[in-house]
Amino acid sequence: MATTERRDILDHEYVKIYTSGFGDIVLLFENEKERPLAVGQKMNEINEEAYMNGYNWDALFNCYLEEIAPDILESMESDPEAGSYAAYFKETQENEQKAKRFADIIISLIENEDETYQMLREKGDEIEWD
Repeated sequence: MATTERRDILDHEYVKIYTSGFGDIVLLFENEKERPLAVGQKMNEINEEAYMNGYNWDALFNCYLEEIAPDILESMESDPEAGSYAAYFKETQENEQKAKRFADIIISLIENEDETYQMLREKGDEIEWD
């Protein structure tokens, strides 16, 4: 399914999925957009180690996916930065579905913030923060 052209798969306010044109599917989470930034600031108030830059989102996603969707975790490589988080999948139809599921998980973590805060209170010490 490798292509030579970039193709947009999902264009959400703070989560994007697209093909790179080089055989990869890229999921980009822009954690410095307004909504994720506000959730991240509240998370830091709950747990001072949870300073939610791209590296700590990576730590949270790794812990969360390990528990609820290890198949996604096994299929991707992550590349966190200070202001964003990217996950890369080999471009296949199956991995496109995994990237979409991961996007849904990220959106759910941001949009259902009270559940995210509760998870952080209960499992925050299990996460390997940056």
